[in-house]
Amino acid sequence: MASSPSPSFACWRGACCSSSRWAILGLLALLAGCGDLPRPFAGHPGATALRLAQPPPARLAVPVPTNALLSDEASAAYDKALVTALQDQDVPAVADIARTGDWRLTVTADVRDDKVVPVFTVENPSGDAQGSTEGAAVDAAQWAAGSPPTLQSTAAASAPLVATLLTRIEAQRQQSDPNSLINRPARVLVADVTGAPGDGNQQLARNLREQLPQVGEVVQDTPAGADFVVACEVKTAPGSGGTERIEIQWIVRDARGRELGRVVQLNEVAPGSLDRYWGDTALVVAQEASGGVRDVILNQLGARADAKAAKPAQATGQ
Repeated sequence: MASSPSPSFACWRGACCSSSRWAILGLLALLAGCGDLPRPFAGHPGATALRLAQPPPARLAVPVPTNALLSDEASAAYDKALVTALQDQDVPAVADIARTGDWRLTVTADVRDDKVVPVFTVENPSGDAQGSTEGAAVDAAQWAAGSPPTLQSTAAASAPLVATLLTRIEAQRQQSDPNSLINRPARVLVADVTGAPGDGNQQLARNLREQLPQVGEVVQDTPAGADFVVACEVKTAPGSGGTERIEIQWIVRDARGRELGRVVQLNEVAPGSLDRYWGDTALVVAQEASGGVRDVILNQLGARADAKAAKPAQATGQ
C-alpha cells in the first residue's frame, strides 16, 4: 500500500499528537506519542502485553494423608490447610482423591530425632512419582498434637516448596519432549479480522501475518496443526472532541478454542480517516500488536527461555 498521504491519511496525520491508549487486561494506560510519520499507534511496545487468562491446568488432587503421623481429624484439617495454601500459590489443588487425568500430591512424614519432617511427592496421572520435596521440620510433640495453628503454619510454609517442585517438573517435562513448544516455534493461524472500516480487515490480517515471523513465530494458512489462533475485532465509536475512536482487539486462543489473552489498542482519529485505506497505519498496528501476541504465547509456555535453561537434574530437593 502506497505511503504517500491520501486525504484520509492526512487526517490520520492530524490525529497524531492526540493521546493514544494501549489497553491490556481491560486496563487503559495513557501514553502519548508523536513522530515525523503519522503513526498514532506507535510507541506502545507490544512486549508489554500481559497475560489476560491462562487455561486451567490439570487438577492436583491432594487426598487426606494416611501416613503423616497425624490423627484422622488432624490429617483432614492439614489437608484442607495445605490445599488452601497451594491455591494461594496459584496451584490448582483440590482436597480430593485423584480422578482420571489428575496429578496427585501424596503427603507423608518422617521422624528425625525429636522432629517430624513432612515429605511431599508429586505423581503424574499414571501414578508415577515425578519428584519430591521436604517441608520444614516441626517439633514432634506439636505435630502429633495437631493444633490448627501448627498445621496451618506448616502448610503455609510448605506450599511454596511444592509449587517450585511442580514448576521444575513441568520444565523438565517440556524440555525432554522434542515436540514441545519449548523446543520449537509456535505455529500460529491468523484468522480473519472483522469490523474494520475501509480495507482494514484485509490489511490488518496481512500485516500481522508478516510481522509475527519477525518476532519468532511460524504463521500458517490453515487451522490444521496450529498451536494458537489469533483473531481480531475492530470497533468504532464517537470519540472526544469530535474524533472517532478505533478499538482493535487481538484475541489469542489455543487449538481448543480457549481464550488465553488479548492485546487491545485504542486511538482517537479524525472522523472518516480510515473509511477507505489504512495504508501504513495497518503496518504500525501490526508491528505493535505482534509483540503483544508473542508475549501472550510465551506466558502460556511458562517462560520458554527459562525452561530451556533448566538443568535436567532430579526434581527432588528442598
